[in-house]
Amino acid sequence: MAATATEPATGPAPGGPGDGADGDPGPAAAPAPAGRRITPARVLPLAAVLLLCLFPFYLDAAWLQIGLFAMAAAIGAIGLNLLTGSTGQLSLGHAFFLAVGAYGYAWFGGDPGLGLPPLLALLLAVALTGFAGGLFSPIAGRLRGMYLGVATLALVFLGHHVMLNAEPVTGGFNGRSVPAMEIFGFSFTGSDPYLAVLGVPFGATERLWYLALVLLAFAWWTAHNLLRGRSGRALTAVRDSEVAAAVLGVPVARYRSGAFIVSSMYAGLAGALIALISQTVVPDYFSLALSIDYLAMIVIGGLGSVGGAAVGALFVSALPLVIARYADQLPLIEGPGAPGNAVGPADAARYLYGAAIVLILLRAPGGLSGLLHSGKLRRFRTGVRPRTTNETQEPTS
Repeated sequence: MAATATEPATGPAPGGPGDGADGDPGPAAAPAPAGRRITPARVLPLAAVLLLCLFPFYLDAAWLQIGLFAMAAAIGAIGLNLLTGSTGQLSLGHAFFLAVGAYGYAWFGGDPGLGLPPLLALLLAVALTGFAGGLFSPIAGRLRGMYLGVATLALVFLGHHVMLNAEPVTGGFNGRSVPAMEIFGFSFTGSDPYLAVLGVPFGATERLWYLALVLLAFAWWTAHNLLRGRSGRALTAVRDSEVAAAVLGVPVARYRSGAFIVSSMYAGLAGALIALISQTVVPDYFSLALSIDYLAMIVIGGLGSVGGAAVGALFVSALPLVIARYADQLPLIEGPGAPGNAVGPADAARYLYGAAIVLILLRAPGGLSGLLHSGKLRRFRTGVRPRTTNETQEPTS
């Protein structure tokens, strides 16, 4: 009789990929640690910094000036987002703390004033703003919602009254000049000594650009790490449910007060940078409208998002400046100071970002950052709905 042939095995051939030396299936490859993965959240900030470093080599002074105001606004918006977006505290007094930082730097480093070194004056201005926030923090720790918003609104009117009447410090209605920024003899607001990089002369605007970029990067890094740590989780718990946070042992009033102080210091740094950019500070700049602008920044960018606050600040702060530059080429818009009932650049910008706020609230309550993270932006661009986890799995037989 002929021998009966045996059926071949149906398993994978020995020595195949993923098999051990004896042909048995080897262990599955372990996924890469989360800390080593290259994600957009890690790449985009670095790419943005590198791109911003190149701008002074290609843009003229007018565009750099717009970018400087946007970076200063981004610092202030990040601070307000820590308070409103991450902690859930409504503040309408952000303009007051911006003014404290601006006038504080002018007083500490200028004449009339203490005439201190500019870097020390900047640090003291930020500390003074934090002290002012600390004086108000007991109220911030106990009030919430609209009640806190009304209380902070009083700071704006009180501060405006002080700025108009404390002429030896503020210069009154006409404001006062701002001392130049020098660090170890190098001027950031002048052209002495002469400096050229790759054949491009670096004047006051280009030098101040890199100073503002360093301050913005530091502000972003500090806020990012704060929200990722224990304090950030506590602030989120306070925002979501104060009762639940208190049950878990979170000192609610202390964290609310601390968030208000940190937000105030961010505003002080932004105010001092605005003073350096404009080289003068006047009371009318720090009005209630400025506080509303900062609220618009964080709503458009996304509450609770550090990067979203920066993007919202770019949109809100740069839009009126861009419109003013191209006012003669845009329909229905007149240049600054036009007679009659013409729509000026500032009014047109407020109409546009007011419409943007309504659109964001209706279509993307999480702001631009929430739109990006949820995948809705990709769906909007491609018309394809992102597949869920269950849909991407292969069917089983």
